Amino acid sequence: MNIASSREPAGDPAAPGTITSRPKRAPIRPLHYLYMLPMLLLVGAFLLYPALNTAWLSFTDSNGLNNPNFIGLKNYTNLFTDPAFSTSFTNTLLWVVGVLVLQVTFGLLIALVLSGVRGGNALKILFYLPATISGASVAVVWYFMFDPNQGMINTTLRLLHLGGVAQDWLTNVPTNTWALIVAATWQGLGPNMLLFLVGLQNIPREPLEAGTLDGAGPVRLFWSITLPLLRPMLTIVVGIALINSFKVFDLIWVMTQGGPYRSTETLAVTMYRESFVSFQLGYGAAVAIVLSLIVMVISIPYLRTMFRRDAEVYA
Repeated sequence: MNIASSREPAGDPAAPGTITSRPKRAPIRPLHYLYMLPMLLLVGAFLLYPALNTAWLSFTDSNGLNNPNFIGLKNYTNLFTDPAFSTSFTNTLLWVVGVLVLQVTFGLLIALVLSGVRGGNALKILFYLPATISGASVAVVWYFMFDPNQGMINTTLRLLHLGGVAQDWLTNVPTNTWALIVAATWQGLGPNMLLFLVGLQNIPREPLEAGTLDGAGPVRLFWSITLPLLRPMLTIVVGIALINSFKVFDLIWVMTQGGPYRSTETLAVTMYRESFVSFQLGYGAAVAIVLSLIVMVISIPYLRTMFRRDAEVYA
């Protein structure tokens, strides 16, 4: 018997009895960190420095011209006694509720309908087209639609003999804020619909087929199977909508400039007005810090909680 031929190949890592060693990692040398230097410089120049500078300005009386003087927490105490800030804070909450209810809900409904329609690609493109238009262009389109005299909405209502419902949509409070939310919803439905369509396509067919064989109807299938499996994508869509509702600016500024009498301002619009219209940079910086803190306090715990639940479900 040839002893050499009965042995396992020495170089075969899959051979039984062969001891394999993990590949050694190359040591990290200080020179390697130089590859991170461009990224660190960009982050520091365009993220960290502006954030720290804004935080410093919020404690000063800066007007952008003279040397700022440190005034402590005066800007923050003035926020809570300013009626304009209270109005913008309330409007911001309305935007959060409106965007979450309208954009997310209707985006999901449209995705559910189009996912079961043959040849629905044309409709998908039609719903997504508004998302390709800039916010300023959307604002101009809807501004003329809401025109009280010749706008399409009031004209249509009069043709339907509903002239009593017609009104000045961008002047009456709080109708004007909800009118702006409707315009933003028209633009934001497309991306939400697209994300939900991706989520629906990734849902396996077997649970749905099993539920159908058990006699579950469409509503039961949606609540018991589709929605739970769609929760990871729902988490992403809600998170994006939540953040976008806090930072909306261009649509409001073009359509109403926060008026009339600052009744449609949100925190983002108030921040811009105080900083670049009234030149109260210190006060505007305080609004920016408060807005950033609100977004962080709401968004970070929400995302951590939802992703933790998803990890537990799919573990």
